[in-house]
Amino acid sequence: MIVNHHERIHSDEGNLCKKCMSELENLYIYLELSTEELDLLDMPRRSFTVHFPVHMDSGKTKMFLGHRVQYNDARGPTKGGIRFHPELTLDDVRDLAFLMALKCAVVNIPFGGAKGGVAVNPKELSRRELELVTRGYIRAISDYIGPYKDIPAPDVYTDEKIMAWILDEFERIKGEHVPGVVTGKPIELGGSKARSYSTSLGGIHVLEEALKKTKMNKSKARIAIQGFGNVGENAARILHQTGYKITAVSDSRGGVMNDEGLDIPELMEHKQKTGSVMDFRGGKNITNEELLVSDCDILIPAALSEQLNESNAKDVKAKLILELANAPTTIEADGVFQDKKILVIPDILANAGGVVVSFFEWVQNLNNDYWEEDKVLEKLKSTMVASFNDVYGMCIEENCSMRRAAYQLAVKRILHAEKLRGNL
Repeated sequence: MIVNHHERIHSDEGNLCKKCMSELENLYIYLELSTEELDLLDMPRRSFTVHFPVHMDSGKTKMFLGHRVQYNDARGPTKGGIRFHPELTLDDVRDLAFLMALKCAVVNIPFGGAKGGVAVNPKELSRRELELVTRGYIRAISDYIGPYKDIPAPDVYTDEKIMAWILDEFERIKGEHVPGVVTGKPIELGGSKARSYSTSLGGIHVLEEALKKTKMNKSKARIAIQGFGNVGENAARILHQTGYKITAVSDSRGGVMNDEGLDIPELMEHKQKTGSVMDFRGGKNITNEELLVSDCDILIPAALSEQLNESNAKDVKAKLILELANAPTTIEADGVFQDKKILVIPDILANAGGVVVSFFEWVQNLNNDYWEEDKVLEKLKSTMVASFNDVYGMCIEENCSMRRAAYQLAVKRILHAEKLRGNL
């Protein structure tokens, strides 16, 4: 499944696919997979394209193109986001569905991988048109999704409001309540508590396990976080509350640094008032580039892809990198970090907390039993800790990077499920 169309994907995921495919190509050779195994991994189980009409505000009817790919369902029903993006293609969706299959296998939840969406720019639609596009897409794919078939979730340019419309449209079609058809819903409609910060918290659980393995002193560790959106800000907030020293953070405009540690609650207030972390009185302004090579022990890229590349990798001083963003490290930088013995916790593991809590939401929906936040948090921690130890164990056993170990573990789990089913 080595393809050459990645420039069309939403940029972060495009780079994620490119790196993943490159890593997998090497892995397949290393594992000496049979032709049957390669054939099974190479193509999705199901993929389809739909064409549906929407009555626009202008009074005219416009046809929209939607896609859905269910890559592999050997380990359970498929799971993956729905995105609204003007350049979405079936090929793009296919690669991203494969990545979801791998991510679910890495954290050992009983899902396969899927992805889907509509080729549309939601910024050009009115609220009414956005709702009609959502409902039209769900009507077109309703026979192929469901709590035991394929469970969508939010993705690029979709949110819990759109998930609520998906739920409502699907239930209208089926004539019954089916809350487990979609995750990322509002809590009032069966969503799970802790979903909004689950990606950040899952990453922090993985980080704490890594610190135990590397015997890094938590109280002395200095942390730099690139990105102060939902994931980066929540990571900073939780780490600060836990007693970590955060010496630098940045957003799209620039960053701020204080060697003695930043006051994160005050910084969050400053950002809310001014729209940026820049010019915070408790630190000095720095650029995003300066943050990445700052004198820190732990670097957390939580913004855009390809931020750590061949031009700056040699200057990175961190001993540990936690990839909360998708594909923040290029293939070249990965090689440099391996040579420098920097432990990189890959995105496929580090930012999997979101899909883990989506799994919990699905379980709660199926059982009609809604958990208190403490229970969600406890189960998230145990899942992420176990997943880290599985990957780290393979990393030591195979004497390879954490990224290679995560992909190897995922591929082995998917192929093992196929063998148990008699498909290999």
